[in-house]
Amino acid sequence: MCNKCGWDRTLRSLGASLVLILLSSFAQPQAALSLQNQKANDYTIHVSVDEVVLRATAQTNKGVLVSGLGKDDFQVYEDGVLQQVRHFSHEDIPVTVGLVMDNSGSMQPKRDTVIAAAMAFARSSNPQDQMFVVNFNEKVALGLPVNRAFTDNVGELETALSRTPATGETALYDAVAVALEHLQRGNRDKKVLIVISDGGDNASKHNLAQIRAMAAHSDVILYTIGIFDEEDADRNPHVLKQLAKDTGGEAFLPKSLKSVPAICEQIARDIRNQYAIGYVPSNKKPDGTYRMIELKAQAAGYKHLIVRTRSGYYALPKTLPVAKNKADAVHK
Repeated sequence: MCNKCGWDRTLRSLGASLVLILLSSFAQPQAALSLQNQKANDYTIHVSVDEVVLRATAQTNKGVLVSGLGKDDFQVYEDGVLQQVRHFSHEDIPVTVGLVMDNSGSMQPKRDTVIAAAMAFARSSNPQDQMFVVNFNEKVALGLPVNRAFTDNVGELETALSRTPATGETALYDAVAVALEHLQRGNRDKKVLIVISDGGDNASKHNLAQIRAMAAHSDVILYTIGIFDEEDADRNPHVLKQLAKDTGGEAFLPKSLKSVPAICEQIARDIRNQYAIGYVPSNKKPDGTYRMIELKAQAAGYKHLIVRTRSGYYALPKTLPVAKNKADAVHK
């Protein structure tokens, strides 16, 4: 009987040890996963020169979106060298979208129309889009509550857009920096910012060169809407045009405030009708140089097609910090 009891105790001990080993082996991958998730939130951009993916919009010279083009209708040039297109698709995929809203004092009489325009965009978007709001005057604030990085709820977006009173100066560059960093927390393959502002920058810590570099590293598509007053000494439409051109988006400078909601709906259609074009660069060196991209399209039935995509990319190692310091933003 004693030998049997001893054998039973041995078996129980071995079983307990096995359970501990299994629990330990399970906990290690979970800890690694937690660490990976933490690192994913450190605003680090992963860039690989193994494949470059372009998000492109094709239009006629009258601005009409063109769908139905095929892989062979596009030609990609990197630094003037023709590249071989490896992957091609044309489908409406979910997007991570940031609405960057100017709430400086001069926006007060325009607020209702601008908020209505942003809501028109939200209602025209893919139901699976991840959306967030960055409000700014001389300060920058994330519009959603601290426990909500993104939302697909129209009501939450409207509340987020309405939280900041229109007062103060304009920190446009700082707001775009915060939005670019927050975009990296999204898990959608395509990332978009829509910036609505009525003036130039007069209160930022960042400058235009820094913002352009951050945008080039982030693979974002940036749409801008400039609502300018003729007497505004700070107005700078060139900045909005440059940011849009760099990233393959579009700049809108409407003459009438009434046209802004229709522009936001147009942007939503543009986003949902883009082509994805992937190629492996013939120059595979991750040497940190900026590679210029030119994308052309020719198709039967079209005399001239206008194609918008980002103007280039930096051939950097796979992990690259966006900036030395994160941009400052607060939740309200």
